[in-house]
Amino acid sequence: MARLLGRHLTEKWGQTVVIENRPGASMMIASEIVAKAPPDGYTIIMSSSNHTINPSLYPKIPYDTVKDFAPVTLVATSPFLLVVHPSLPVKSTKELIALASARKGQLSYASSGTGGPQQLAGELFKSMAKVDITHVPYKGTGPAEVDLIGGHVQVMFATIISAAPQVAAGKMRAIAITSKERSTAFPTLPTVSEAALKGYEATSWWGVLAPGRTPPEVVDKLNADIVGVLQMAEPRSRITKLGGDPVGNTPQQFAALLQEELGKWAKVIKEANIKID
Repeated sequence: MARLLGRHLTEKWGQTVVIENRPGASMMIASEIVAKAPPDGYTIIMSSSNHTINPSLYPKIPYDTVKDFAPVTLVATSPFLLVVHPSLPVKSTKELIALASARKGQLSYASSGTGGPQQLAGELFKSMAKVDITHVPYKGTGPAEVDLIGGHVQVMFATIISAAPQVAAGKMRAIAITSKERSTAFPTLPTVSEAALKGYEATSWWGVLAPGRTPPEVVDKLNADIVGVLQMAEPRSRITKLGGDPVGNTPQQFAALLQEELGKWAKVIKEANIKID
């Protein structure tokens, strides 16, 4: 997604946009670099949901999640598919909740790792539905889906791009989507909120942040140009194929989302007592 934006911004600005991968520490390595970069608009980050999860997971992070960043725009969001193994006798969210209530602690759900967006989607579901489903973390989405297909776990909040082919092949059964609104990828699939748990929403997001002291006029320039790219047909189509829903909003709207996400996941992490080993 960063490379997609970078290519179009290179054309718009007439100078090369360099994409520098700095993986590790749940995005905190890359975030620290941007937090401490000169606030001139030349160093920005394609951040993700981890940005608003990390403060509640780690006792110490090397920057202030709010003060050290200037929100530019929300680039895209992507909901999860609530999927079950085909052998599980449920075809709706209400049926899953009923079965989990009857088999307290006997069902299990897979995730791509402890403290990640998939686990938090599951823990939010458990809290709102008041059910006990055992979390089984894996080292990535791939191994988690393999075990779901094999029947070793029964439930998963899976990414659309990886789960859609398995659903089409009948190896998983999709029963709901975790976004506020229905997805264009699965228009007949109800949301968890409309099916059983009103107000439930859990999505991954990607957005652009600049260093915290970046002047408003620079933030506005970045916002206008990135939003302009996101309104173009080719980038929108590419993001959709990557499993995302293109957005492109104002810095103020993105800032409001970040505050909402910080509070929401802090509550879930505390109630579920999620710890990073």
